[in-house]
Amino acid sequence: MPALLLIAHGSRDPRHAATVAALVDGVRARRPGLDVATAYLDHCAPRIPQVVGRLDDAVAVPLLLNRAFHAKHDIPAALRAAGARLPVADVLGPSPLLLAALDRRLAEAGLDVAPAAVRARTGVVLAAAGSSDPAADAATRATAAAWQRTRGWAAVEVAYAAGSGPRVPDALAALRAAGATHTAVAPYLLAPGRLPDRIASSATDADTVADVLGPAPEVATLLLQRYDQARTAAEAQLPALTA
Repeated sequence: MPALLLIAHGSRDPRHAATVAALVDGVRARRPGLDVATAYLDHCAPRIPQVVGRLDDAVAVPLLLNRAFHAKHDIPAALRAAGARLPVADVLGPSPLLLAALDRRLAEAGLDVAPAAVRARTGVVLAAAGSSDPAADAATRATAAAWQRTRGWAAVEVAYAAGSGPRVPDALAALRAAGATHTAVAPYLLAPGRLPDRIASSATDADTVADVLGPAPEVATLLLQRYDQARTAAEAQLPALTA
């Protein structure tokens, strides 16, 4: 069975690598016997060239929520530079599992997400990193719309920690103007760091502030889904390549 090569961005913040390690533990617990390796694009070790050389067979799975610059350019370029021709799985989003992970983090922060009446009066800010790629921002907005539609929130507004677009205080004001009597901020980010800290510090007026997605069980399950999908697609191409 091919190894799962988890490719994370990396950060100078030590909480980032600790979160990735906890997520890898969750993946291993769900698939005992699967070789799971980690490589980073920047800041952390090991880097991609240090890891791919010891893997006989692997599927690369990006630890990314949207198809932006890192997914489209950085990861393929890093794999090429390392001489690795590996199947590369799709990014994590969009997925119902991410919505479930967002629900989990809000519940852990103290919001009773189960009653429909609570959701109907709660407005949520989906706080993302922000991207210069319009398609990535569109995917985040689509996730917000799906979350509101499937859960029955009073409203879901998107805010960004960087780049252009509304900030968390703007989104909170929009939720209150729309009639939400309870407001919550849900970071749409995978690991702690500078941008999640910026979101939290700007959310002091919110009634509930959730943690990042981190090693939520749904994220570990989703990583394995993406691995399986990429492995199946690669195996289906083998007869055509060898014919």
